[in-house]
Amino acid sequence: MWVSLQEQLDQLPQFLGGHLLLSTSALLIGILVSIPLGILSSRSKRLNAIVLPIAGLIQTIPSIALLALMVLILSGRVGFLPAFLALSLYSVLPILRNTVTGITQIDPAMVEAATSLGMTDWQKLIRIELPLAAPVIFAGIRTSTIWVVGTTTLSTPVGAPSLGNYIFSGLQTRNSVSVIFGCVFVALLTILLDQLIRLAEQAARERRKPLAWISGLGLLAVLIGGLTPMTIKLIASSTMVSQFSEQVSRPESGSQQARLAGMNFTVGAKAFTEQFVLSELLKNHLEMNGAAIEMIQNMGSTILFDALRNNQVDIYVDYSGTIWATIMKRSDTIERNAMFIEVASYLKEKYGVLVLGRLGFENAYGFVMRRDQVRRLGIRSISDLVAHSDRLSIGSDLEFFSRPEWIQVRDVYGLSSLSTRSMDSTFLYDAIKDEKLDIISANTTDGRIAAYDLIVLRDPAQALPPYDAILLLSPQAARNNDLIDTLMPLLNRIDVEEMRAANRIVDLDGGSPRQAATFLLCAATGELCSD
Repeated sequence: MWVSLQEQLDQLPQFLGGHLLLSTSALLIGILVSIPLGILSSRSKRLNAIVLPIAGLIQTIPSIALLALMVLILSGRVGFLPAFLALSLYSVLPILRNTVTGITQIDPAMVEAATSLGMTDWQKLIRIELPLAAPVIFAGIRTSTIWVVGTTTLSTPVGAPSLGNYIFSGLQTRNSVSVIFGCVFVALLTILLDQLIRLAEQAARERRKPLAWISGLGLLAVLIGGLTPMTIKLIASSTMVSQFSEQVSRPESGSQQARLAGMNFTVGAKAFTEQFVLSELLKNHLEMNGAAIEMIQNMGSTILFDALRNNQVDIYVDYSGTIWATIMKRSDTIERNAMFIEVASYLKEKYGVLVLGRLGFENAYGFVMRRDQVRRLGIRSISDLVAHSDRLSIGSDLEFFSRPEWIQVRDVYGLSSLSTRSMDSTFLYDAIKDEKLDIISANTTDGRIAAYDLIVLRDPAQALPPYDAILLLSPQAARNNDLIDTLMPLLNRIDVEEMRAANRIVDLDGGSPRQAATFLLCAATGELCSD
């Protein structure tokens, strides 16, 4: 537990700083947009009738859907920008509505008195309306703060680091320490910001300047305290890379120059255990050769590929069948080696993405059932499910039932009457063990298949394509010969048993992806092996 806790603390500057930067930036934009718009809307019924419904409509869009929509609008761009835009839109409604309400509910007699004193509209706004409406406006800012800080955790799948990284990764790897760590810090940050803004609200209501100063200085202290460790860590990392680069550029007699000294790369990963392990493996291997590595994890298949082709991610591991079905939109199935060649050729010609090679194992989709149920129903292959499909349920991860692979299997075998349930892949194995599901989709390198005494159903029609693990490089990274030479020793060095053992370390033995990657790197290349 203490090792796991230390790992979480090591990542805290990056995740807390990213969360704070993203949420406060979005809130600031929300305030700068909503208050002026609310003032204008309070003076125009026509504008108010347009603006408030639009803001309300945006609020009805599920937050994760709004984040994904921003990625699509930005042509596949991931990271800070799509998350910032989505959260900024999400922050508008409470502040806008409270600004309009606060101004329109001011006693008309007070406004008339100000007019009789000869005040201009601007003077009435600054001296009468905004001061009186300030407590209501600050209440809207408090509500928006709670929404935005909580929703920022969902920015992880679009590549923006936040405290959500703890929660998503912890769920996938069954690491309760990571999940609790993320939840606690999100809650603490939300409470702290809410209480500081409450002081500002109280200061506005009671006209107490000292409280306003305390609130302002407190907010400034939170920003500095949250962002400084991240900044220091980035500067230290940059300095270390620079110093290391200088050392290897003037090596002592007999020393070996690190091939990637002074270079920076981004390694991507999808949202399941094997991807976390492989991304840690790439990180370790590249850092041992002098590179500085940034990690972007918990991303969906198409979002991650878009980030790669747009050079926002330099390297990640994908699977030939996923590229075949999801990117190439192919529903036919061909021989394994032929598919690898076609995938490599297509990605290079269309996107400039380099398929460097295969890691050596195949992680195919498979449908699995409990052994006792297989025996009782006499099921051996996917085709046998048809006779029982109206009474069986199948579960899979959040994206599988919208993927071409499932549509192909469903149509080829006639499984439309199966009851489908989507859930986080973390809970699939417990669901089938507890008989909440009859069938689940699984990855053939998952150590839990044997541990849970599950049977992989045969695929006689070969509706599912091959899934060779392949190493992809972005168009920019593909031009880096030193990077290519450094990665070559990893190719064809990991077999399915080694990958299954590495996954088991995380999924069943309670180890971390970093520990599993160390085991795998030792097995594949002899690196990081302890004496």
